[in-house]
Amino acid sequence: MRTLTKSLSRWFDTRAAQPPVEGLDRHRVDWLRCAPFLALHLACFAVIFVGWSWIAVAVAAGLYLVRMFAITAFYHRYFSHRTFRTSRTFQFLMAVVGSAAAQRGPLWWAAHHRHHHNHSDEEPDHHSPGLRGLIFSHMGWFMTDAGFATDDRYVRDWMKFPELRFLDRFDWLVPLALGGALFVIGHALSVVAPGLGTSGWQMVVWGFVISTVVLYHATYTINSLAHSWGSRRFQTGDDSRNNFLLALVTLGEGWHNNHHHWPASARQGFYWWEVDITYYGLRVLAWTRVIRDLRPVPQRVLEAGRS
Repeated sequence: MRTLTKSLSRWFDTRAAQPPVEGLDRHRVDWLRCAPFLALHLACFAVIFVGWSWIAVAVAAGLYLVRMFAITAFYHRYFSHRTFRTSRTFQFLMAVVGSAAAQRGPLWWAAHHRHHHNHSDEEPDHHSPGLRGLIFSHMGWFMTDAGFATDDRYVRDWMKFPELRFLDRFDWLVPLALGGALFVIGHALSVVAPGLGTSGWQMVVWGFVISTVVLYHATYTINSLAHSWGSRRFQTGDDSRNNFLLALVTLGEGWHNNHHHWPASARQGFYWWEVDITYYGLRVLAWTRVIRDLRPVPQRVLEAGRS
């Protein structure tokens, strides 16, 4: 009963019953805690009942792109690596958008990613395909007790912001709000513009459920496929790879070997022919001055990569 209560409480409060990080089981999956994650995948089959419309598919695609950008630009390049600077207000705004991707809060995300860079493809890396296989590195690792916990030692710089701690602790609030907003919008469109052929539930299934599941697995490929499939420009001491296809679906994260060689840069496609859509977006934001001080790739690194 105590185990059941602990797993259920973590659906609503990620800090509930969190034991010390040391000694947590890094192999046992907590299936009950992960039931909402699994249910979201099953909910994709609801498309059979709600059908589709161009507006619902367009919303799904748009939310995929917006939330992927928030994950890659802010959860990764900002919160994990601090490759540029911004105001506290915009920092929080983008943390909210990133939270809408339902990939936990910014502190959890950054802590695990920093841990990964410290131990990449070596014990105790949580998600190395060379250590525990492709499937576990893709999604199994965060379903364990060790994958669930946030090691605050890795994010002491962000713990001083109570608004970030709140988002991290109650990481279900923003996704729930997004789903509710999509239902309201879809229902309103069915009333005022029935010719669009959408509905509240159709908008939820496409705009949130399907879009989020696709976003999940596109993001996870960087943990799994980008450490097993692609080319290696730099000898980094791990198995990181560059992969053009993964760079396209993740808006630039597929240049993973580049990133592991020089993670301090806001740019992961180091050369003009390496498409890095997230970096282009960051340049636009820098032009509007909502962010600043984008950290570049040093010239010596670029020259070394050409040799």
